[in-house]
Amino acid sequence: MTSVLADYAAIQQDHELDVYGKRGITLVRGEGSRVWDSQGRAYLDCIAGQGAANLGHGHPALIEAITQQAKTLISCPGAFYNDQKALLLKELISIAPEGLNRAFLTNSGTESVEAALKFARISTGRTQIVAAKRGFHGRTFGAMSATFNPKYAKGSHPLVPDFTHIAFNKVEALQEAVTQETAGLILEVVQGEGGVFPADAAYLEEARRICDETGALLIIDEVQTGFARTGEMFACQHFQLRPDIMCLAKSIAGGFPMGATLVNEKVMVKVGQHGSTFGGNPLACAASLTAIRVMKHEDLAGNAARLGALFKRALEEANLPVVRDIRQMGLMIGVELKVKARTAITAMMERGILTLPAGATVLRLLPPLTITEEDMEHVTQTLISVLGDLS
Repeated sequence: MTSVLADYAAIQQDHELDVYGKRGITLVRGEGSRVWDSQGRAYLDCIAGQGAANLGHGHPALIEAITQQAKTLISCPGAFYNDQKALLLKELISIAPEGLNRAFLTNSGTESVEAALKFARISTGRTQIVAAKRGFHGRTFGAMSATFNPKYAKGSHPLVPDFTHIAFNKVEALQEAVTQETAGLILEVVQGEGGVFPADAAYLEEARRICDETGALLIIDEVQTGFARTGEMFACQHFQLRPDIMCLAKSIAGGFPMGATLVNEKVMVKVGQHGSTFGGNPLACAASLTAIRVMKHEDLAGNAARLGALFKRALEEANLPVVRDIRQMGLMIGVELKVKARTAITAMMERGILTLPAGATVLRLLPPLTITEEDMEHVTQTLISVLGDLS
């Protein structure tokens, strides 16, 4: 049996509907900021589950919470109250931007976005949704309709109607597109998949103003930026921005699958208008409650802000000819190159560091927020060496 199961890659090649494309290594274990492949080689993980493993791998507090809750109660329908769900909801609201006082718990980021779009239409009685070009919000039909890049929807048309896409960081585009017919304006504070592009303060301020003026609901997608990633618990807190709806997932439960849609009093949804079998299950809630407490206790937002700033300064001082731009907020980092990023990503993997792209020419780093200064310095110097070879 051991020999049959030894080649995990071959098994997946035979049986998986592969929609991802593979890197050629088989990851089997993780601890802290490192993962190990089936051959025993260690890698510094600067992908961290696409930004979901903010606590790193195998955090003892998270393991304990999941283990104990798995022994206690895993499933509980939404029609019943539950202790872990109640405690998590209280914790979420306590850290959320002012005004967000209720939450619908989901299983993923795209489900959180779907709920947000649905809630906006139900609450306003309108249908139009305005989203930004380069934005990414998920792969289900509503979230995919809000996502601009046509590659994500290829072969899936027709999409959901009444979606409009406008230029990001262009105040004039907001003023033209968001009207009294608009149900919701959905934006990322930092466009992650689109290339790690932060929003301008003036743009976000105008987004809030024009939504107030027109009655549209401001939906902020913090699926990737949330939970200390950018140096604040949520990226919108850098700008004192108060959304009407906020979409969360990825590291809400330290990598355990979960999401949430937080709303203010403008959102009115009746019993039966939405639901989820697994959303808000006690196991996920216990994991999330512990993950948030660890983020606060270990000041992971502060660590992200400090190490991200050190990285950017070092890369700027290296003055590498191949680097076009460095965009960074906390430990959400995009290095735009003058060449395709794939070459640098492959070279980094060969040197024991996992990174990912954000478009064709952007190398993205999303390390665990628990990463040490020593490990982050190693990442930085390795990247400088790799990019130096490309210059």
